[in-house]
Amino acid sequence: MAKQIEKQFKIVAPGGQATPAPPLGPALGANGINPGQFITAFNERTKELNGKAVTCLISVYNDRSFDFELKSSPAAALIKEAAGIDKGAGTPQDPIATITTSQCRAIAEEKLADLNAPTVDTAMHMIAGTARSMGVTVVEG
Repeated sequence: MAKQIEKQFKIVAPGGQATPAPPLGPALGANGINPGQFITAFNERTKELNGKAVTCLISVYNDRSFDFELKSSPAAALIKEAAGIDKGAGTPQDPIATITTSQCRAIAEEKLADLNAPTVDTAMHMIAGTARSMGVTVVEG
């Protein structure tokens, strides 16, 4: 008989550097997962990402076992990295940084599997929209 999924939830943690300290440890414990066991497995699978934010979808089964699927970094984190900023603008109408269309394309290609977009061009439009909402302008280049 197949295991039955009891819960599914998402977390965002630094690749290869996750610790059981708050906020990650309490979130895992509240969902019935041994934080130490998860952290060890997560850090092993994400060691090459070294500190880059990684989204993770965790499935908890009725026998308290779990598995997880790694997703790409959040679009906002990739945009902030490309633009060289720490956070987005408080008001999107006031641009605070720029990225080029080639940087936007690279982000779209990285996120394509996780986006609801059939092509890289449509994914670029989605990434550009996220950038606009953060106060980051996409320029030709």
